[in-house]
Amino acid sequence: MDFHNLRGLVRYACWLGLSLLFSSQLMAVDENLAPEPATDRQTHSRVIGHQSLVVSAHPLASQAGMTLLRQGGTAADAAVAIQAMLTLVEPQSSGIGGGGFMLYWDAKQQALHAYDGRETAPASVSEALFLEQGKPISWQHALVGGRAVGVPGVLRMLEMAHQQHGKQPWNSLFQPAISQSHFGFSVTPRLHKLIASGINPGLNRYETSREYFYTENGKPLPVGYQRKNPALAYSLSEIARQGADAFYTGPLAAAISKTVQEVPDNPGMLSTTDLAAYRAIKRSPLCQPYQHYRLCGFPPPTSGGTTVLQILKLLEQIPDLTISADDPRFNHLFTQASRLAFADRQRYLADADFIPVPVSGLLDMDYLKQRAALINPHLDSGTAAAGTPPGTTEDWLDQTSPERPSTSHFVVVDQWGNAVSMTSSIEMAFGSTLMVGGFLLNNQLTDFSFAPRHRDGKLVANRVEPGKRPRSSMSPFMVFQPDNQLHAAVGSPGGSRIISYVARSLLLMLNTPLTLQEVMTQPHISNRNGQTELEAGTAAEQWADTLQEMGHDIRIRDLNSGLHALRRLPQGGWESGVDPRREGRAIGE
Repeated sequence: MDFHNLRGLVRYACWLGLSLLFSSQLMAVDENLAPEPATDRQTHSRVIGHQSLVVSAHPLASQAGMTLLRQGGTAADAAVAIQAMLTLVEPQSSGIGGGGFMLYWDAKQQALHAYDGRETAPASVSEALFLEQGKPISWQHALVGGRAVGVPGVLRMLEMAHQQHGKQPWNSLFQPAISQSHFGFSVTPRLHKLIASGINPGLNRYETSREYFYTENGKPLPVGYQRKNPALAYSLSEIARQGADAFYTGPLAAAISKTVQEVPDNPGMLSTTDLAAYRAIKRSPLCQPYQHYRLCGFPPPTSGGTTVLQILKLLEQIPDLTISADDPRFNHLFTQASRLAFADRQRYLADADFIPVPVSGLLDMDYLKQRAALINPHLDSGTAAAGTPPGTTEDWLDQTSPERPSTSHFVVVDQWGNAVSMTSSIEMAFGSTLMVGGFLLNNQLTDFSFAPRHRDGKLVANRVEPGKRPRSSMSPFMVFQPDNQLHAAVGSPGGSRIISYVARSLLLMLNTPLTLQEVMTQPHISNRNGQTELEAGTAAEQWADTLQEMGHDIRIRDLNSGLHALRRLPQGGWESGVDPRREGRAIGE
């Protein structure tokens, strides 16, 4: 922090005072205390792509992806171009300073691939990373600065996918974002509102990010401001020229490490050795039958794939279930299945490279039937307890980490039928607020449990360990028809509510006559084994009385998803789904 800046000092003092009001006991509810502000809803028409389709969170990112497709690129090529552009135009949500998960469908080989670019904890951390005097620090104290910065993984992941599935030269994939960084982009209403909201208490705390996101007189960048980013243009140019090594070794890696370690008020442990050692991982997709479809998500370290599939498979056990967006019985049953799935998530889901995660047991049919029998079709069950799935070898302690909603999702299908469903994130809006080379660094290590063990010594599965990947809720999904044709791809930002958004969207897109765009506009309902949340300002508010009569503890609030999807049309081609809650765009040809 620049202590010579009086305004910055006052802001810091206010932030520090607020942080002392929140103890570690409030970490489980902190996610509700500071939601991402809603922005004006957009109106989107269904777009049809006869050969190819791109749907992302920003028009310029969708254009970048389509540019590569027009040049003869694959969905993998387009994904690199989209993420590079999102780093510029949606810096609050994702970027090369963060991580992500990608599902890639190779149409020619009829093979689905899963690429893990999740951040890792530095090698020098211990389970005491978020402890001071033996007690967990507040989440507000952890999120800003270097302590929570994990080793970014998205570039290594994209490079791995491109090497296996790309057609265009690596250096060509960054040209749209490099050019736009020099020219500048227009600050959108959403970006302006997020800066002005003060959602991240550190955005005005460090000189580099303060000068980038505020005007010379200290005001948030106004809507329409042409924000250039020559530093990002240079970083992307070096990455385009040298490959991802330009990020993970050399001057840029040294600058990242120096920034993280030398920030005076909350330094971290990320080193150049950590960056050089980072590896993306190719994993086996997590697939399950659902009706006559095959649904495929991502395995741990994300909890999204397992928990979404649990919700759908639990509901599949309910006899005579009618799935309709505004049906009170369906909405009730959805929350009850969610309670059970989230209870299991809190106990068992973590990085499976470090602890035994009973994924097969959690999706075992006998276990699902036993759990589904706990659902009362007429009354809310209250807080659910975790079950004991087959294959459980450890008696883990439940834990909650306050995952943030600032993430991005995009989908792509190319002229050959190859497709991408990719979710990426820097965690909190604007991440750690540390800015290097024109991009923000993540604060993803806050996705670990701050308390590694209970007083009796019982361990938390998702505790901090060197090299470990923090649990995530990112849920990229693909759906396949009985003949193994790709049917749909979907995903969303939204913190732990991603699971609710994606599960409900899959249920509606596979069981109702709604167009995909209509699915994206449906009101949200979410229950993460606590309150039943209904989306404010939508028809969901009308469900409150009925659900309260069934025993639900109702909270009406903004639920800011960013669902983006594509689905095959019966007559051929693809239809788009763009979430009206954000500023995305679909482009098809």
